[in-house]
Amino acid sequence: MANEMKKVDAVIVGFGWAGAIMAKELTEAGLNVLALERGPHRDTYPDGSYPQSIDELTYNVRKKLFQDLSKSTVTIRHDASQTAVPYRQLAAFLPGTGTGGAGLHWSGVHFRVDPIELRMRSHYEERYGKNFIPEGMTIQDFGVSYDELEPFFDKAEKVFGTSGSAWSIKGKVVGKEKGGNPFAPDRSDNFPLPAQKRTYSAQLFAQAAESVGYHPYDLPSANTSGPYTNTYGAQMGPCNFCGYCSGYACYMYSKASPNVNILPALRQEPKFELRNNSYVLRVNLSDDKTRATGVTYVDGQGREQVQPADLVILSAFQFHNVHLMLLSGIGKPYNPITNEGTVGRNFAYQNLSTLKALFDKNTTTNPFIGAGGAGVAVDDFNADNFDHGPHGFVGGSPFWVNQAGTKPISGLPVPAGTPNWGSKWKAAVADTYTHHLSMDAHGAHQSYRANYLDLDPNYKDAYGQPLLRMTFDWQENDIKMAQFMVGKMRNIAEAMNPKMIIGGAKKPGTHFDSTVYQTTHISGGAIMGDDPKTSAVNRYLQSWDVPNVFVPGASAFPQGLGYNPTGMVAALTYWSAKAIREHYLKNPGPLVQA
Repeated sequence: MANEMKKVDAVIVGFGWAGAIMAKELTEAGLNVLALERGPHRDTYPDGSYPQSIDELTYNVRKKLFQDLSKSTVTIRHDASQTAVPYRQLAAFLPGTGTGGAGLHWSGVHFRVDPIELRMRSHYEERYGKNFIPEGMTIQDFGVSYDELEPFFDKAEKVFGTSGSAWSIKGKVVGKEKGGNPFAPDRSDNFPLPAQKRTYSAQLFAQAAESVGYHPYDLPSANTSGPYTNTYGAQMGPCNFCGYCSGYACYMYSKASPNVNILPALRQEPKFELRNNSYVLRVNLSDDKTRATGVTYVDGQGREQVQPADLVILSAFQFHNVHLMLLSGIGKPYNPITNEGTVGRNFAYQNLSTLKALFDKNTTTNPFIGAGGAGVAVDDFNADNFDHGPHGFVGGSPFWVNQAGTKPISGLPVPAGTPNWGSKWKAAVADTYTHHLSMDAHGAHQSYRANYLDLDPNYKDAYGQPLLRMTFDWQENDIKMAQFMVGKMRNIAEAMNPKMIIGGAKKPGTHFDSTVYQTTHISGGAIMGDDPKTSAVNRYLQSWDVPNVFVPGASAFPQGLGYNPTGMVAALTYWSAKAIREHYLKNPGPLVQA
């Protein structure tokens, strides 16, 4: 028999970036807010305590900060004819767990969004015609514009302490000689901090990109280029390029995280409570399924608890948001055969391709230094910054050198044909480790009818609930785009005059490989939009079916982005929170009429 807790105004499920932002916004609005986080308490101390935190074996190899797959995971298959099997070993993507979620272990690349990607289907139909979009591709418009979101991008950057180089502010070009991105949309204000210093790899990449006619710019980074105090009074120290960002808690207080940038302010709020080790099983609904009454969760002692609340915020990792909606009966599950239903629809990933340039011993790149968000990128082939017409694919890709620190165990590039061990392997490592750089084509991944999420009929989690099932594979459009992008990126690599280039694009017929890390940039499944028949939440991230449930996070993206998703997640969460504060709380109910 579950124990019923004291009712709160709002319960937040998951305490990563979206959960922390919502908690701060709703406590400011005067609500009593409870955040339930499935993982343990984490913070800079002790999780980022130096020198213990500089430990590749513990963090990147044994995955200390990531989800425990023995309790809950997903099952994976390539198509609907197959039987899915559990994702038992962390590899392709790395969901976080504990206070801060993936926001504690992320790298810190902090983009906004290309405005075109917010109205993807409309833009392509207007420019190229409806027939240009391949059959089975289900891309949609977000239902919100860049101009509407711009103030919230600015707000998030000032909370994160983002370092970068602006191109234009209020219509005035300011970044032509300062590392700005000429393809970037206009801004209302500058970055809080100037861009980080460029590593030697980034300098080589920038020079080569310019030489082939591209337009290099400084990556926007949530790793500080100097000391900073954010809008909540949280303090950050300058990044020292230690090389331990992605997968680690920052011991310098230099990488933005919910733990560093928001939680210190929330600790001062008497109306806020965070309960760790609280695994939410489902959202509880009224008898007519039109209102959430709270959630049921299992606490750290294994006891089932019922937490009543007037407002439920699902702000967990993308998978968990979709999983909870399906388990709770919120929204109609997606059916790929009929193309009806919304929850599980438009699942997308990231279409990543990598090249490594190997140099002779006269070029030393010092790859052991770095910062998660530091680097140089080009946007000449991102979004729709070039004519897609002759090439026959949808989507774009930024290219970049993002030197985050090449580790001594897992970051040892060697030429093809090198033995996996022994004296020849050691000699190859010695020749390449300090004389290489890595560059990525960070391709936008589109959504398709064939890629979706639902509940697995065969496997259950540690609490007896069906696992989430991921039906996913690369499609022809993905292969075409990757091959095109790698060809353009190879121009940059060749301009550096390396002795060898290794890596490349996916080949036709390539299947998704869950055993090799790609990114943790997973999106869709509870997508936003203007039509309740094709979206699970409205433009304010409010459930169409249960209006006191809001679902911020990358689960709301109708398709993937060329840019990393965190900046977009933060801006959308602030946008949603403003609608809750200014409209929903005054008149609870649907913010948009179906």
